[in-house]
Amino acid sequence: MKIAYVHDVIYPYVKGGAERRVWEVSRRLAKGGHEVHIFGMKHWEGDDLIEREGVVLHGVSPAGSLYSGGRRSISAAVRFSARLLPKLRGDFDVIDAQQFPYLPCFSAKLHALRRGAPLVITWHEVWGEYWREYLGRMAPFGILAERGALRLPERIIPVSERVRADLLGMGVGADRMEVVNNGVDLDRFGAVGAGEALYDLIYVGRLSAHKRVDLLIEAVGLLREEVPGIRCGIVGNGPEMAALSRLVQDRGLEGRVEFLGFLDGEDEVVAKFKAARIFVLPSTREGFGMSVLEANACGLPAVVVDAKRSAAADLITEGKNGVLCRPSASSIASKVAGLLAGGSYERMAGPAKEFAKGYDWSLIAGKLERVYEGL
Repeated sequence: MKIAYVHDVIYPYVKGGAERRVWEVSRRLAKGGHEVHIFGMKHWEGDDLIEREGVVLHGVSPAGSLYSGGRRSISAAVRFSARLLPKLRGDFDVIDAQQFPYLPCFSAKLHALRRGAPLVITWHEVWGEYWREYLGRMAPFGILAERGALRLPERIIPVSERVRADLLGMGVGADRMEVVNNGVDLDRFGAVGAGEALYDLIYVGRLSAHKRVDLLIEAVGLLREEVPGIRCGIVGNGPEMAALSRLVQDRGLEGRVEFLGFLDGEDEVVAKFKAARIFVLPSTREGFGMSVLEANACGLPAVVVDAKRSAAADLITEGKNGVLCRPSASSIASKVAGLLAGGSYERMAGPAKEFAKGYDWSLIAGKLERVYEGL
């Protein structure tokens, strides 16, 4: 098959769940003999077209700032979508567009109609009423874009059962959907050793408001007397970095919380995971929760906030690969203390690794291949 992926950002130039998914399945499908192309912003020097691991990357437009005022830039999405119209060329057997930021899905649909190719949209998260919190009075435009995008594809691929249920609630027919989860690179994770610095807690992800990393920092403050010498590593960057740094200073946690920033190498992130005891995901909004699988693959149990809009909570089997908590600093602190007490977290290492095995990216790529062939 000749497969086109459409997403405005490409891994590893931008690192996020959707970017990781597209790259991991692309290189595996290419290795399996398929011709795979990714259309996104150009984050590299030189030619607009380059090849990595058998995958052709198309630099559709110059890389610009993705965020404005802590939110995804609408103008950046408009520019990319406009440039995509003439750049998306080729007789593809299937086009798979990533749902967010919505506008490129419409450009992909126009090409699909011209070429008679089926369009798939991989749906990472349903926003629904969250648009009102995110855009305020501009929310109707976001709601309109989301509902319009739902009408475009022949097949929608939700990344989790939680997303599928949300889509059903928006009137999408069950016959138009097939869930294909996100995954984890077990071979790579198994080959990396632990880093030197040891952390009791670790967070890996973007520093955005809905990730609620502030709750993790407050939890460390509550734990410093109960767990002498407690250390927390925070891997990632984002619009909340300045506010979170101030919170650490205000709480006098400079020696307890370390901001590790954006790590270029995948192996560096794995090494940080393996140098920790417990992974904490305080996020209240997740379409899947890939970082939970990555932590589990490293033998770390995960403390995950049980929130209505977080599919990451669905990945947790209590006492096996992690525990659930309420969206509060005190609840996070209580669960962490329970796992650290008597080395309870160590007894969950084996079951956590076993759980992650069911989500190897090779299995995920195989499922996607079957969906595409069915179209």
